[in-house]
Parts: sequence; C-alpha cells; structure tokens
Amino acid sequence: MKTASCSTIKEGPFREVLICVVEGRSKKTVRAFFDLLGSERSRALTHVSADGAEWIADMVAQRAPDAALCLDPFHVVKWVGDALDTVRRQVWNDARRAGMKALASQLKDSRYALWKKPEDLTDRQRAKLSPIQSANKPLYRAYLLKEQLRQVFGPGGAERVHLLDAWLAWASRSKLHPFIQLARTIRTRRHDIANALTHQLTNARVESMNTKIRLLIRRAYGFRSVEALRAIILLCLAGYARPLPGRT
Repeated sequence: MKTASCSTIKEGPFREVLICVVEGRSKKTVRAFFDLLGSERSRALTHVSADGAEWIADMVAQRAPDAALCLDPFHVVKWVGDALDTVRRQVWNDARRAGMKALASQLKDSRYALWKKPEDLTDRQRAKLSPIQSANKPLYRAYLLKEQLRQVFGPGGAERVHLLDAWLAWASRSKLHPFIQLARTIRTRRHDIANALTHQLTNARVESMNTKIRLLIRRAYGFRSVEALRAIILLCLAGYARPLPGRT
C-alpha cells in the first residue's frame, strides 16, 4: 500500500488541525493540498515547514509565494550525518586496503559513537572516540563538523544564521569532499534554513501527528485500502464531531 501524505494548519498559538490526507508523496500530493485550501487561503499562508524535497519548495513558491518556507532542521542534521558516515566508510576502506585490520575494525565499531550526541554517549562509546581524535584527523574533523552543525540548531533565533555561515565556511575548506558537497547543497537552501532559524519553525508537531497515525494503523492491524486509512485518520485527528446513534 502506498503512503499517505498529511498536511496540517496551525490554528491560533498552539493548536494544529489535520486538514488533508492524500495518497502518495509527490508534487501531485502537495498540489492536492493547495487545491483543497483554495487560491485565496493558499496565498494567505505566512509560514510553511517542510523537508528538503525540491518538489515541495516548487509548489510552495507557485501556490503560496508570500509564505516563508522553513526547511526542517532534522533533515539538515540528517544530511550532515550522512556526510559523516561517508567519510567514515572512506577511511575504513582505506585502512582495510592497506592491511590495517585493527584500525579498520575500530572504525567499523565506532559508527554509533560518531552518530550520537556527546551527552548521550556511554563510557564505552566515549572510549571509541578517543583514538579517533588522536590518530585519525580527517574523521575527527568530520565528527566536529557534524556536531557544530547540530549546535547551529540549538536554542536561539535569527542570530544563529551567523553560526550557519561560519559552518559553511569551515565545511568548504575542510578538504573533506562529502562536506564540501554538503556545503554547496546547504548554500542553495540557505534562505529556507535561515527562515527555520529565524521563525523557530520545525516539523516537530507534524511528526507528532504522524506518530498518532502510526498508532491508528497498529490498532487496526493495517488497512486494506488508502481510503479506509484516510477515513479513520480524518475521523480521529481532524477534529470532526460525529453524532452517534442514541446520543445527543
């Protein structure tokens, strides 16, 4: 069964309302949301939070040109995690080809220690990072770049755009090809990331809605059709008040 894409709108300062559930995940599904919303209300949107898909950005630019598109920080941090893992695999392959079995094994076992936040590391994982810091400068530099970008999305607002620019300068001269490429990608979306930092808007509440949808699917042991799934999602999460027989 194909996935169902969901759209929410914020009502007032705290409440999100599910208004659209469409089969698939493509430009067509985003267009269906804007069609449902209508031209006038689409143009009245002030902020949109989304992942890095270009087709989302294209549709927002067409249908809600005055809205500030905020690129969800989680997806940017995922990009930097992927770049870090690419560097780790490169270093691991170089060590393996050179017959450095102990180093290759050490690098392979360090994957989760490199990914995790420093404050969440176990003592064993901290021990795995220590030799990397002293003996593998490129990989440790990649690790620091990952952590620095994560810090860019810490508490704060528009002033963190300066931290983003500093990170881009560092990544561009890092001599690590995956990070140089990532810096180019982020530069193309810098405006959208700056919007997310300035307006402090993320996909967190949408992901919370997705968690509730997954719970509905588990409770029903799956659905035979997208229409059945769509109906139960709208019934439970769209704020509809359905009168029940024998009740007033």
